[in-house]
Amino acid sequence: MNILDIIENKKNKKELSKEEIEYFVKKYTEGEITDYQAAALIMAICINGMTQDEILTLTVAMANSGDVLDLSDISKNIVDKHSTGGIGDKITLIVTPIVATLGVPVAKMSGRGLGITGGTVDKLESIPGYNTNLSIEEFKKNIKDIGISLIGQTVNLAPADKKIYALRDSISCTKSIPLIASSIMSKKIAAGANSIVLDVTCGSGAFMKNKEEATRLAKMMVLIGKWAKRKTVCVLTNMDEPLGYAVGNSLEIVEAVKALKGDMAKDVKSVVVKLATEMLNLAHKKSKPADNRKKVLKVIESGKAYEKFKELVEKQGGDVSYIEDTEKFEKAPIIAPVLCEKNGYVKSLDAEKVGKAGLELGIGRMKKEDSIDHRVGIVFEKKIGDKVKKGDILAYVHANSPEKANECVNSILSSYKIGSKKVTKKNILEVI
Repeated sequence: MNILDIIENKKNKKELSKEEIEYFVKKYTEGEITDYQAAALIMAICINGMTQDEILTLTVAMANSGDVLDLSDISKNIVDKHSTGGIGDKITLIVTPIVATLGVPVAKMSGRGLGITGGTVDKLESIPGYNTNLSIEEFKKNIKDIGISLIGQTVNLAPADKKIYALRDSISCTKSIPLIASSIMSKKIAAGANSIVLDVTCGSGAFMKNKEEATRLAKMMVLIGKWAKRKTVCVLTNMDEPLGYAVGNSLEIVEAVKALKGDMAKDVKSVVVKLATEMLNLAHKKSKPADNRKKVLKVIESGKAYEKFKELVEKQGGDVSYIEDTEKFEKAPIIAPVLCEKNGYVKSLDAEKVGKAGLELGIGRMKKEDSIDHRVGIVFEKKIGDKVKKGDILAYVHANSPEKANECVNSILSSYKIGSKKVTKKNILEVI
């Protein structure tokens, strides 16, 4: 067996055997298969797809490429949450402290930005000192001590996925249901939580552009979860416009801190409340969903989750003074306004265009070895449904150079559509 034959088979739309998939995962993890060979196979999978059996095999092989955690000694009701990605998606930073405050342990292994979508690890690392690279022992200890740990993908947990994930980002193979489903679920299986709530985003700023695609992905992940004996729920959410007001790493931390203190954007709150409620539903099967929702709303109003987030930051080496005073975060040297050119109502705000503009600013990576600029991003003043008039500030662009600022201002302006009638959008689309 060799990688060239495996590439040839998938290129010719043949179903890969269990042995072929396991061979690829093992040899690529060990470095015997090169990045360019792996890229060829990933591209073939992206173009030709995979069968259900292939996806299950790939998921298990990636999960078993390193350690698989057993967290049953900590609690029988540990919950994990994951998003398929979006623009301005800072939900993990808000929802996990809320759930942990309510006594449900949260074990969360997050990724870096992928394509135009942001990554929780990149956002957390904008907090000076915050360590996302904990050992498994430290990860487990934090969950025991404070009920929550948010880390990056460690060397020993699903290392095959870590390599494939970074490679996909650099070869434009991010939008693929088999690769997305196997990537997410391999990490979830390896991370050890027995309950998983997945935020499956759909719309212009998500990998799944419509509800039909998002539903297919959700059903596949629920199927994998059932096979792996993990309670799994998928919540389909709208990503046609950026979530919340900030897009950019440190800017999103600032917004998350405000949200944890109770000052939460309407669309962010609707998603946070739904996901937190579903997490409690899985952890406490005997509790009524309506009662769990009330508990979530009470925690948001009290601001107690803000204290839990500070506890998390301090526990993982972060400088808590930045959370207590978000003005301490370094600001981009150029902050430029985006001015409205006509009267009316915001009809749409294209999240994909915003994501691409942010990528040009330096929010994410063009190549897997690229560094990111934690300071840059966009902060919106007007979103869908808001009334605007000519000369109003629609958004502020935070950039590291005048040239990038000007380019981004034009891109953001083009992402807005202004109409004559007020429109509304639905944030929660379905639960699977």
